[in-house]
Amino acid sequence: MDVLEFVRVRELEVAVRIWNPSATRTLVAWHGLARHGGDFDALAQELGSEWRILAPDTPGRGLSSWSLFPAHDYLYSHYVTVAIALLDHFQLERVDWLGTSMGGLLGMLIAADPQHSGRISRLILNDVGPELNQQGLIALSSYFGVTHHFSTFSELQQELTHHYAGFGITKASDWRALALNSARRLPDGRWTYHFDPRIGEQFVHDTPRDTWADWASIRCPVMVIRGEESTLLDAETLPRMAEAQPTLVTLTVPHCGHAPMLDKPAQVDPIRHFLKRSAPPPDMAGGTAQTATGGQHMGKSMLQWLAQLWRRWWK
Repeated sequence: MDVLEFVRVRELEVAVRIWNPSATRTLVAWHGLARHGGDFDALAQELGSEWRILAPDTPGRGLSSWSLFPAHDYLYSHYVTVAIALLDHFQLERVDWLGTSMGGLLGMLIAADPQHSGRISRLILNDVGPELNQQGLIALSSYFGVTHHFSTFSELQQELTHHYAGFGITKASDWRALALNSARRLPDGRWTYHFDPRIGEQFVHDTPRDTWADWASIRCPVMVIRGEESTLLDAETLPRMAEAQPTLVTLTVPHCGHAPMLDKPAQVDPIRHFLKRSAPPPDMAGGTAQTATGGQHMGKSMLQWLAQLWRRWWK
C-alpha cells in the first residue's frame, strides 16, 4: 500500500488503501465478508504500476468505522451507498471493478442497478455469482455467527490457516502476514479477528432479492473467477451464468477454494488481459433485465432460515 485515505460517508469513516496513486488506470478491488482491502496487496504488485488500485475497508472491517446501527449499516443497500460515495469522492464516472465474494456481489448489484449501472465499465467476480451453494452459505453464516477468541496469537494464526485454506496460500510468510493483518487484541489480553462481530447480522436484516435477474440485467463485460474447490460457487453454475451473459469470461483456479487470493501470475495475467478489453459506452449499460434460467436458488426461505439461526446465536 502506497497511500491510506479516509473518506467520510455520513457518520462513518471509510478507509481506502491505495496502490500506485499516480497510475493512469483505476481498478476498485472490494474484499469479502470478513476481510479488508489489504488482501489485494499482491494483486496490486502483480498488475503493476499501470494500475491504481483502490481497495476500501467495508464499514465494520479493517481500519473503517464500526457502525452503531448494524441493522442499518451492515446491509448491501448501505454498501452500495458507500461505494457510490467513494466513486464520487475519487471522481470516477466509470471504473473497472473486481470483487471477492461479498465485494463481487456488491459490484454485481451496482452494475445491475438502473441508476448506477453506468459507473462500472468491467466487472470481475471472484468466486461468487447469482447462485450460491446452500451448504457453503450455512457454513459461512455458522462460522461468523459466533465471536472467536484466542488465548494466543499463535492460536489465531493456526485457525486462520485452517479456515482460509481455500485462499491457496502456500508460503508460511504469507500466512503470518495474513494473521498480522487480521488480528485485534482484546482488553483482557486475548486475541480476536479485526472485524466487528456484528457484521454477519446482514444475514438477518438484508432483504432477499432475485440475484439471477440482477445478473441478467448487467450490460458491461463480465469475468468470473472460481476456485476449483470452491464451497460457494458450484462449477455447474458457470454454464447457467453464461446463458444470461454469452460473452462471459471464466477462469478456474486449481488448488483453491473460496476464494483465490489473486496473488500469482497465473491468476492475475487473465485479469490483466480481460481489463484490456474494450467496454461499451455508458448509454448502452443498464438495459432491460432478461429472465434467467434456473430460478432463484438463494430465495426467501433460505435467507429466512439463516436469519432464524442468527437470532438464536445472538440471544
